[in-house]
Amino acid sequence: MEHVRKVAELPKAHLHLHFTGSMRHTTLLELADKHGIHLPDALTSGEPPSLRATDERGWFRFQRLYDAARSCLRDPEDILRLVREAAEEDLKDGSGWLEIQVDPTSYAPRLGGLIPALEVILDAVDTTMRETGLGMRVLVAANRMKHPLDARTLARLAVRYADRGIVGFGLSNDERRGMARDFDRAFAIAREGGLLAAPHGGELAGPASVRDCLDDLHASRIGHGVRAAEDPRLMKRLAERGVTCEVCPASNVALGVYEKPEDVPLRTLFEAGVPLALGADDPLLFGSRLAAQYDIARDHHDFTDAELAELARQSVRGSAAPHDTREKLLSGIDDWLAAPVV
Repeated sequence: MEHVRKVAELPKAHLHLHFTGSMRHTTLLELADKHGIHLPDALTSGEPPSLRATDERGWFRFQRLYDAARSCLRDPEDILRLVREAAEEDLKDGSGWLEIQVDPTSYAPRLGGLIPALEVILDAVDTTMRETGLGMRVLVAANRMKHPLDARTLARLAVRYADRGIVGFGLSNDERRGMARDFDRAFAIAREGGLLAAPHGGELAGPASVRDCLDDLHASRIGHGVRAAEDPRLMKRLAERGVTCEVCPASNVALGVYEKPEDVPLRTLFEAGVPLALGADDPLLFGSRLAAQYDIARDHHDFTDAELAELARQSVRGSAAPHDTREKLLSGIDDWLAAPVV
């Protein structure tokens, strides 16, 4: 067997992980049992569900499964368990910094309203940081399937709670629906309040959706962004501006954006100088966590250990981590690369 450095021991930052989607499958089953919830068969088998979201019907099925899983999070104890377990999984994979993404409106009906829901989530993150030592922050994401006024409300709330650990504002759900420019005011509110702008774009829709995120929302990071590889001028723009793309290879394949792991244009983006932060997206539905994304880069794209280390550095540089955390992680990356292979 060839000896290689373990990617799980490579220090890194995790910038693209959705709240419910971070759940362990065993936890989903236990919470469903706790609350007497009947789950769709696709969520009970123990295997990642067969997904393909390149058409409307496929996206609807993906969203239905996600909503079913989210319905199992019913009280603050469930929220704390999810956050703590997400941190534990990240630590096992070498993450020293996690920015978890959540739309608190989705949890508000069961947690006493929008503000109580957000406070429960932020309290869970505070507790988890103290108990695990993992640096964690929250990225509040609006739903592009809802009215832009809802996004403005969320942006104002996110800014209001910035001193409680919210670092960014995003825009999720099917990027083929709703124009980015409809949400420009919400993102202006977030940016004016000191939050980084990190909307989804360039996964289910093509390079134009990435350009819209840049032009209309002034994104400093792009959730996914992988389809930018189809436009050399766009890649050059991302590289020159230092806009990090949160690329999630396993979910790209699971959702049918690319047929095979080797089809994900990781090498194209990397060699064009586009900063990348590999992410797991929704491990509950896609079946793999953070270190597995680095394995894809190594096993399917022939990334060397030096290149994997550079990917990890880019994830740290693209994060909202404070200076001392960044320096610690970057130093750890250098140590990983300098260590002898045994």
